[in-house]
Amino acid sequence: MNQRLDVVLSNAFPDYSRNRIQQAIKDGMLTLDGEIQKKPRYTVLGGETVELKIELQDDQRAEAQDIDLNIVYEDDSILVINKPAGLVVHPGAGNPDGTLLNGLLFHYPNLRAVPRAGIVHRLDKDTSGLMVVAKTVPAQTHLVEQLQRHAVERIYDAVVVGIVKQGGTVDKPIGRDPKDRKKMAVRAMGGKPAVSHFRVLEHFRTHSRIRVKLETGRTHQIRVHMTYQGFPLVGDPVYGKKFRIPEKMDPEFVDFLRQFNRQALHAGALSFTHPSTGKTMKWRAPMPDDMLELVDILREDLEMYQSSFNGYSDYDYEYANDIQVEYVTDEDIPD
Repeated sequence: MNQRLDVVLSNAFPDYSRNRIQQAIKDGMLTLDGEIQKKPRYTVLGGETVELKIELQDDQRAEAQDIDLNIVYEDDSILVINKPAGLVVHPGAGNPDGTLLNGLLFHYPNLRAVPRAGIVHRLDKDTSGLMVVAKTVPAQTHLVEQLQRHAVERIYDAVVVGIVKQGGTVDKPIGRDPKDRKKMAVRAMGGKPAVSHFRVLEHFRTHSRIRVKLETGRTHQIRVHMTYQGFPLVGDPVYGKKFRIPEKMDPEFVDFLRQFNRQALHAGALSFTHPSTGKTMKWRAPMPDDMLELVDILREDLEMYQSSFNGYSDYDYEYANDIQVEYVTDEDIPD
């Protein structure tokens, strides 16, 4: 045989990912001919006796809580959820409960048998939109492998500060910010590969509406990449700048913009191969009300600003042969 131990076990236990098997070996959860073997690269010859214990992460200790979930699709293998802004996905420091995971355990008690209650990818707390959750271990393994192959399509809507002239691709590695460990940053050294494709949908006076397609899925990837390009997301409390208020904007609009306190980012489209049927499935979710209102205000502000010129664009100065004097009514003629 002469194959790596982790490769042989991945083939023998297809319900579990190779990464999970590697970690179990490193944790001393495998015996080879009665002795613990902690090296995933160990070469096996064939005929050995192995015993492998896979311990699921102890999300079972998390409390089940009655949290409303917007389920847009469900079958025996997966759930697709439209997550609202403000909902944390997984318990952690500062958010021990009240998360999506707590809600999943309440509505689907069987998810206690699946690592991380079936969660295979995350959205930031204040990012809204579509997520997939696996209901079984094989489905989770299948979806994780699709994510690793970049085979899951994730498309986001965003509003950024600044005028983005044209679309493009940001191919810059992302890692922890050396100056602030709570933030991520583009790193020349030590970062993980990260690729985002974006295109421009609409321009406003001092802002742009864009759409971003992820090729990879690093922490805060869109927020970091767009900030690196010089176009931070509107309302981003970590990477954003002070909101740019267009000149002579209506005071009511200004108040709304100043109170928009979450990054204007929404996971609007999700597509992948179903782990059981093998069919490609796709879901779309429109932007939530707060982002729709943000876009409407920026549109109306642009229209009001353009209308304030009172038709100046109707004058063709370049081709005028002489000075023209034009009066509309007698009242317009000065005394």
